[in-house]
Amino acid sequence: MDTRAYLKGSRLSPQKAGLVANEIRGKSVQDAMDFLTFSKQKAASVIKKLLESAIANAENNNKLDIDTLEVKSIMVNQGMRLKRMRPRARGRADRIIKPTCHIEIILSDQEK
Repeated sequence: MDTRAYLKGSRLSPQKAGLVANEIRGKSVQDAMDFLTFSKQKAASVIKKLLESAIANAENNNKLDIDTLEVKSIMVNQGMRLKRMRPRARGRADRIIKPTCHIEIILSDQEK
């Protein structure tokens, strides 16, 4: 049985979130939580909250045992980009692009 959790519009670069996502893909939930707890990256704390949400969904909605769960897949996609302007010399302006990302975690049983 698969359980999903989504996070949309996180103020985080998809490239930086993807680096953390690659580290926990395919691991058991306990190993993934240990990695995310001790990682210093901003993406680790965001993904850790999402993983906790997915674990709660599996436990409460699908009545699954937490000890048998593993991270089946984690996808990080690009969200909308916030466009801002910064004033520059001689009346000009530079564009600043602030990226966002969408993250999806799918947990499944190891017993299959």
